[in-house]
Amino acid sequence: QVQLVESGGGLVQTGGSLRLSCAGAGGQFSTYGMGWFRQAPGKEREFVAAIRWSGGRTYYADSVKGRGTISRDNVKNMVYVQMNSLKPEDTAVYYCAASASGYAGRRHGEYDYWGQGTQVTVSS
Repeated sequence: QVQLVESGGGLVQTGGSLRLSCAGAGGQFSTYGMGWFRQAPGKEREFVAAIRWSGGRTYYADSVKGRGTISRDNVKNMVYVQMNSLKPEDTAVYYCAASASGYAGRRHGEYDYWGQGTQVTVSS
């Protein structure tokens, strides 16, 4: 089992950037597929980005494609998502998730472990 802790959220102006980090502890972090999801108030949790266990394949939601970059460091047990050109509609709690299968799906049901989330607020 792996424990996930997100950090890096905060308040940023429209057009700004943030890098969210997720630290993994325990388990076989380097073998997990990792994903980022977000949930805005009153909305369902939605996929943001994902990366396979090796880092060789990445996937993005259309809403962040071209503005987001997911990466991982299996030595440090970390996964990151760099978000640029932020918009007010990016405001949400961002969650890190791990999939024991090693793949990187777009559905939250494919993930086995979740962090507590970090708040991102983009002001207009």
